Amino acid sequence: MLLQHLNDFANNRKLLDDLAFEPKAVRWIIPIDFDGKLVGKGPIETVGDKKDKGKIYLCPKTVGNKNAGGIGDFLADGITSLFRLESDPEPRTKRTPAQQEKRDKNNNDKFDDFWRKISDAHHATQNHLLKAIKQFQPERGKMPSFLEWGLSENPSKNERPAWWITTSSGEKVKLGNDSFSFNVEGNLVLEEEVCIKPYWREVFHEENKSLQDILETGLCLITGDYEVPIERSHPEIKRVPGGQPSGSRLVSFEKSSPSFSSFGLEQGNNAPCSVEASKAYTEALKFMMSRGDHSVRLGQTTVCCFWTRNKTDATSTWSALLNQADPKAVADFLKTPWSGQEREALRQEQFHAVTLAGNSGRIVVRHWMQTTLETATESLRRWFQDLELVPVRPPTDKEKMPPLALFRLACTTVREAKDLQPEVTAQLFRAALEGIAPSLTLLHPLLNRLRVDMARNGSTALLNHSRFALAKLILNRNRKDTIMQINEQQDAKAEDAAYQCGRLLAVLAEAQAKAHDYKLEGPGVAERYFGTAMASPASVFPILLKLNRHHLNNIRKSDKYKGHDRFLDEATQEVLTKIYPFPRTLDLHAQGRFAIGFYQQKAADRVAREAAKQNENNNQGD
Repeated sequence: MLLQHLNDFANNRKLLDDLAFEPKAVRWIIPIDFDGKLVGKGPIETVGDKKDKGKIYLCPKTVGNKNAGGIGDFLADGITSLFRLESDPEPRTKRTPAQQEKRDKNNNDKFDDFWRKISDAHHATQNHLLKAIKQFQPERGKMPSFLEWGLSENPSKNERPAWWITTSSGEKVKLGNDSFSFNVEGNLVLEEEVCIKPYWREVFHEENKSLQDILETGLCLITGDYEVPIERSHPEIKRVPGGQPSGSRLVSFEKSSPSFSSFGLEQGNNAPCSVEASKAYTEALKFMMSRGDHSVRLGQTTVCCFWTRNKTDATSTWSALLNQADPKAVADFLKTPWSGQEREALRQEQFHAVTLAGNSGRIVVRHWMQTTLETATESLRRWFQDLELVPVRPPTDKEKMPPLALFRLACTTVREAKDLQPEVTAQLFRAALEGIAPSLTLLHPLLNRLRVDMARNGSTALLNHSRFALAKLILNRNRKDTIMQINEQQDAKAEDAAYQCGRLLAVLAEAQAKAHDYKLEGPGVAERYFGTAMASPASVFPILLKLNRHHLNNIRKSDKYKGHDRFLDEATQEVLTKIYPFPRTLDLHAQGRFAIGFYQQKAADRVAREAAKQNENNNQGD
């Protein structure tokens, strides 16, 4: 079903109309004149969205499997294809003679193939731009004037030799795995529409046709078409997190392995798919992963793609909310999730989503769903509704990623984003799409990180609003009828011992801070006892209550906070009436409620302080 819907998407969006070209980063443009001579000191560096990668151009797509070696791309490729230079000469001494001979043959073939394609194109079109490039062709292995191998001008101790390029401005820049192309007297050959692009479309079509002519024909399981060429090895898809840089396959078979063969069928014939359909689903995924309105990229682990059967603006809204979750946009969405759309049309429209992760050369489908757009939108509305929580500190415009962005929520379960597991992001994406409950076990790493951050950083751990918003959602969606429902704001009357223990620790921490005029040196009661209090309250709170009497006495003697001791004492007694005696231990769900109780008490204190300050300003104004 997944492949069928991807095939339909590609055909509906006409993604197969021009497969002869594909987006590719080209960092260096070599300026030459009509005689093929270099103009200036060296190539012109292009600038793209990614640092040191270059601008994205629609470049001619090579037919055939480049992994087999010896194949160069038309018009845009690296230094091996253009100059027959080894991208990294150093490993040469580590290869055996047989390995080096094979490597040399591959590099020679790649160089010859690149310039053969230029020569063939010029012969067929007689294009003057191609003639200039042909005249530029260097001798095999001859280094151009703008390239050199060695160290930087001020090398560090462990620096390795590398290729250095002299740019058109005379600057020396370290060369990466970069592509080159040509500009002839101000004409960029990659954008020539009169001769070069039509020529390559024809070549691409003919080479594809010749490859299909040698394939077996049969029934395509995706489209149901009979007697169509069957793909033996499906196309590779790049940019899937965790996959290979050269690309990974969604559908693949072990080559010539009896254990992966049935009834004498090998490779793609085990599950026949036409060449046309395999290109269609591949192009559909490539298109969606390259578009912000059709995908959410969750760090280095997974990518989530979503689309509707017909063209709608819904996917743009989804992407914006999941990727950025701007507070105002979320608030507007919660008020009017169906704004500008007919409900009946939403009921009829189909919504699809797939979560993908790479596993070396293969792509893993972590999650696949299809439903109506109305159901999916309602699930998203519930997702943000369940994440609503009054913050300890309101979000600021300086934050790179809003606290309710899906990736930021997922990162609250790990120390660093690179440690994020694909299963976690897939779970959260599914919870947003389908309205299901994420596993309660997600609370375990989340609370562990909270314990560590509280011990190390103290109250600054509370600034991670994402952590507590996700904890609220997990707790509410996994709760039993006898357990309290956690609301957006503090519930001071809740008859839940775990929740009230969290509140109590926050009150005691506030009393200690005030007793020291908010200049406490070293860790306070919250930092020192948070982890123990969350796991076994009975072992900690009797000690903290004795210590609290000392803090209240100090406040009582203070002129600055005169009368505050009575307020804090009343707050402490009010909480104690809900929890005494203290629970000996708390299970995972109860520990989550403890953390939320602590956070909501801190948030309520912040709201009360702001209200008091506002009243004071109003009174002074009167």
